[in-house]
Amino acid sequence: MAGNPPKRKVSRSNTRSRRAQWKAAPIALVKTVENGKTVYSRPHQAKVVTDSQGTELFLEYKGRKVADV
Repeated sequence: MAGNPPKRKVSRSNTRSRRAQWKAAPIALVKTVENGKTVYSRPHQAKVVTDSQGTELFLEYKGRKVADV
């Protein structure tokens, strides 16, 4: 459930004004060329692995090392 029931009716104007504030963000796409074809894909965010002192060691994605920092 979404929570508590409404205390009073919200007017159509107020409802639409509230909903108009929500904006969808565009998806960040990366252009790559594979086998001569242009392919657009979403970039994946790699996790930065640090040691106990906070020094950045390497980038990790899906449990695998992908790059040195």
